[in-house]
Amino acid sequence: MSIEVLVPNLPESVADATLIHWHKKAGDPVNKNEALVDLETDKITLEVTAPEAGILSQVLKEDGAIVTSNEVLALISIAQATGEKTATAQPEPVAAAIPLSPSVRRLISENTLDPAQITGTGKSGRLTKTDVLEHLHKQPAEAAPKPEPVAAAAAPKEPSPTPAPANAPNTGAVATTVTTPPSNLRPEQRVAMTRLRAKVAERLLQAQQNAAMLTTFNEVNMQSVIDLRNQYKSRFEEKHKVKLGFMSFFVKASIEALKKFPAINASIDGNDIIYHGYYDLGIAVSTPRGLIVPVLHDADQLDFAGIEKCIVDYGEKARSGTLTYDDLKGGTFTITNGGVFGSMLSTPILNPPQCAILGMHAIKERAVVENGQIVIRPIMYLALSYDHRLVDGREAVQFLVTIKECLEAPAHLLLNI
Repeated sequence: MSIEVLVPNLPESVADATLIHWHKKAGDPVNKNEALVDLETDKITLEVTAPEAGILSQVLKEDGAIVTSNEVLALISIAQATGEKTATAQPEPVAAAIPLSPSVRRLISENTLDPAQITGTGKSGRLTKTDVLEHLHKQPAEAAPKPEPVAAAAAPKEPSPTPAPANAPNTGAVATTVTTPPSNLRPEQRVAMTRLRAKVAERLLQAQQNAAMLTTFNEVNMQSVIDLRNQYKSRFEEKHKVKLGFMSFFVKASIEALKKFPAINASIDGNDIIYHGYYDLGIAVSTPRGLIVPVLHDADQLDFAGIEKCIVDYGEKARSGTLTYDDLKGGTFTITNGGVFGSMLSTPILNPPQCAILGMHAIKERAVVENGQIVIRPIMYLALSYDHRLVDGREAVQFLVTIKECLEAPAHLLLNI
């Protein structure tokens, strides 16, 4: 008896998926719910598991294949698993007991690592891709592969993946390096763009081509927020089991500003304007695979602790590759924080079909004038990129002023005034 391994149901917005890696080959025993294959869409990576224990008798789709919902990927023979003692699925090794996301499992396999030797920083000790890359980076130099002799240059071996340097551009694919070649060679490597990276590129180009995008700037004195956070962060963490960050203040301030200027929470559909009566805020997150924007649905109904918990949860999911379609669905306004990478100023690109995006930047001590005196204050530059077809300059400027007022006097947020 054989049962089929099927592609899961894909959302209506996702036409197909790419098969990126089989964890088993034909003839291997498999256990029920054991990971068999990874599929990549333009939003997330899906892990397809075995519906029953048995023998993977036939693989119908190879790596790189484009598949659609409910398409048959492979067949599992149940009769062989129960009729032959030697074909019975074996217990999984100890390493497999550690939960691994598809991207992490791929790195572990490609570099022949033991996940038990790597310290996980994700939720419940889960290994993240960053954990594996840092482990690879810390390995002693003598463990690295020896350079190929010059005579072998005519037929170079395929380079093995290694972590990219901190200042390397994010290509959406695992970075690779090659051993230093003779000076007369100029090696290149062609890497296929991931589905996520391709989709991000498409959407960013769409935003620039289809919107009358403009950016306005302001600055905010973060002293009041910093003082309030320092005063209550210990009690906040003790009560809510989550740290009090800056993002919750910006989410709250953005909601107040969006309520005051509803056009910035709207979107354009053909010749129609859709005014959203809810506040689904996207929080841009940079991952090894590319930029993703998980959404805080009904963010206006969340308190500070609820916002911080959602952000932490999304961050862990993004690093481990376990975000779902529901996590990324929708969004009426987006916040992106380049300040975590040291950005001083930027012009963020719209996230279609949204008509505005708020850019946060690094907090730096600056000399400012207060009451005729020069004083030092922690200042952050803010940027609001918006679609000028829908949002006027006056609204954009006043929107940023509202956020500035809310942050410089947090009582606005706490007392709802």
